[in-house]
This record gives sequence, structure tokens and C-alpha cells, in this order.
Amino acid sequence: MDLNMLRQFLVVARLEHLSQAADELRVAQPSLSRTIARLENELGTPLFDRAGRLRLNDTGKLFRDHVERALGELEAGRRAVAEAASGGFGTARLASETFLTFIGPLAAFKKAHPGVDVELHQLPAAEMARRLLAQDVDLCVASQPIPADGLEAVPLLDEAVWLVTPLDHPLAGRTSVTVDELAGEPFIAAGKGHWHRRLLDRLFAARDLAPKIVYEGDELSAIAELIRAGLGIGLVPDLAKRSIPDTSAAAWIAVDSPDCRRTLTLYWGAGNHLSPAARGLRSTIVDWDWTASGPHSAAAITA
Repeated sequence: MDLNMLRQFLVVARLEHLSQAADELRVAQPSLSRTIARLENELGTPLFDRAGRLRLNDTGKLFRDHVERALGELEAGRRAVAEAASGGFGTARLASETFLTFIGPLAAFKKAHPGVDVELHQLPAAEMARRLLAQDVDLCVASQPIPADGLEAVPLLDEAVWLVTPLDHPLAGRTSVTVDELAGEPFIAAGKGHWHRRLLDRLFAARDLAPKIVYEGDELSAIAELIRAGLGIGLVPDLAKRSIPDTSAAAWIAVDSPDCRRTLTLYWGAGNHLSPAARGLRSTIVDWDWTASGPHSAAAITA
């Protein structure tokens, strides 16, 4: 097997669709099919289930993880050689579920190092461990735990998450509410997989309840506006509350549950090569005063 075969396998594994993978790779689909078949013959086992839609099987997932790490090491070696040869600072590659939270530290880092390239990758938390171990990115920040071996982590911020309602909502005058009192209330929420939605689902599941979702999406700025417009209620982290110029446009209510919190954590691969740029960005994020400032945008309501 050669590097090109392995790279083509990773595209097919990611898309689980031969024609889409062939289009992305700009190769003929029959040629790509033969490449995957040759790889499976060399390994002596199928990597995909082909009953109906193409699906990566358990063996394929195992092989994918090893291939990603191997190719990641090669790419890391290439970048390390390039940095040594040029004496440069390298590139910093940061992944997060949202970047509204990081406008402050990113701006500070870029101002201090204007010649450094910073690559930003929006990723769901479920993808972060794999991408770090494959060295596709240098750093990840998540608002939910990433359970995986081979990662190092630094907690950045632990904060309360508030319930936000329109001013004319029946709960608006309360200082605190229980999750049981929220059963049946219309929630404006992020899509499945986002920390905001995971927290909401987890709070209700602990009481054998399910939230009533009237909006589910990834337009975080739309979530803020829909709550203000009176179409539902939602959960908002304290960092966002402290950064919104006028909090009087909505009611902010404490949720009577010790689990209604968010922890921001910075992750990186324990054995990964980090460029000077990535190490510098890591220091900027770790040293940032997260209790003093936050994103300056209406969309920060679900940052």
C-alpha cells in the first residue's frame, strides 16, 4: 500500500460515499473502487459494509485511526523540517465548536505576531480527539469533556449557565427555577452534538424528561434573536452574559442544578509536534483573563 492509496481511503472513510469521494479526489469512481478493493485485499478483510449505503465498519474505523495518526506524523515531520529550514515561527491551527468565545485572545495573539498564520477549524467535540491524534490540528477548545488517551488538557473556565427568557415570560420575575418547572417550555437550542444542546438534554434526562425543542440549528446569532423575540427560552453561559452590553432586554434566571455549568478546556496531543506559533497561541489562550472579558456580539448568547 502507498501513501496515495491511504489518503484516498481516508476520503472514502470520511464521506462514506464513493462518487462524492471520487469527485473530491478528482479521480474516476471505478478507479477509486479498485483502489479500495486492493487495500482490502492487502489487509485481508473488508473495511466497509456495502449492504445499502456504504458504511465504514469497525475494522475500517480501527484502520482509519491508525492511518490518520501515521499520515499525521508524516505531515508533522514535514512541517518541522520546513520550520527548521526557514527558521520560521510556523502556523497555529486551532479548532473549536465556536470562535465567538476566542475573539479576544485571537486578536491579541495576531496583534503580537502579525506575520503568523492562524488556521481556524470549526469542529464538533466528537471529532476533536481524532483530529488531534491525527495531527490535523494543533489545539482544540471544547465546552464538554473529550475522553481519549494521548491528550493533555488545561481547564480555562468553569462557569454557570443561565436560563434566558423574554421579559414577559411567566418565569421572568424568578431568581431561580428547577428543571422540572421547565418541562413543556419551548426551547431555542443548538443542534445535536453542540455543548449547549448536550447540556440541555443531559439536564432533562437526569429527571426522565425530554426538552421541548421549537428551534434546533447552528445559527447561534439567530438563537439569541429568537429568544429576545419571544419565541422560546434558552440556556446561556455566564461568559456571554458578561459580554452583552445590555442584559436588560431579557430575563436571566439561575437554574437550580449543580450540573447546569460549562467548563471550557484546551486540549492538545501529548506527543504531538507543536510549532512555535502553536505553542505561543496555547500560552495566549491559557494566560487569557477569561473572567474579565468575552465575545462582543449579540450572537454571544450561545457562544
